[in-house]
Amino acid sequence: MTRVQIHLPLAHPLDATLWERLRDAHAIYGIERIVVDPEQRSLMVDYDATRLRPLEVSAALKRCGIPV
Repeated sequence: MTRVQIHLPLAHPLDATLWERLRDAHAIYGIERIVVDPEQRSLMVDYDATRLRPLEVSAALKRCGIPV
């Protein structure tokens, strides 16, 4: 496993529904950890680079409804 970190900007702050979707995004194969910055302007995502590429991480989060 090759753990890589990517920072993705958020289009807008997370509401209660988006927090739930973010919780569900932890189940995405290859994503290890998701951290929201205190101002809710970006996400820091740790993922397995042997399973995902940066664009795939972003696309998977978008499919979950996360505004990245």
